[in-house]
Amino acid sequence: MSRRVAKPTSGEGRGQLSPCVCNTLRMVSRAVTQLYDDVLRPSGLRVTQFSILASIARRGEANLKELEASLAIDQTTLTRSLGLLERDGVIERASHPDGRIKAMRLTRKGRRVLNVARPLWAQAQDKVLRDLGTRVWDDAQRRLARLLHVAVEKRRLRRNRMRNPARA
Repeated sequence: MSRRVAKPTSGEGRGQLSPCVCNTLRMVSRAVTQLYDDVLRPSGLRVTQFSILASIARRGEANLKELEASLAIDQTTLTRSLGLLERDGVIERASHPDGRIKAMRLTRKGRRVLNVARPLWAQAQDKVLRDLGTRVWDDAQRRLARLLHVAVEKRRLRRNRMRNPARA
């Protein structure tokens, strides 16, 4: 069996990028996450926690399915993160007419923490956009949106085939 081997590409002093789409995206994601985490440190939040709190704040309250969809995060990771945020007193469960639905909302402490974190997040965002350029980011965002769509659609189709093998 032969396979095509792509040469790794290197960026301006940034090391080797993998020919693997997943590996390269994860590498970039880790580096950008570390940058935002460093800037957000005074707030006590990591960027992943900030994203969850900001998503809940935008909605007033949010259930697991809404958060999974808006953050493109798996249920296990989200549930663990929500548990930690609830333990820290920044979110609380909100009552929902359907008792099976787990809805969350910010506490008073959560709103205070988010208010401290927002300007720090804006600093990180401005730094990245200033260094990268807004046009480059706009183009990257369009391309990443397409990649997200492709990945989500392929996964959905694969899951459907696994559930209904007779239709495949």
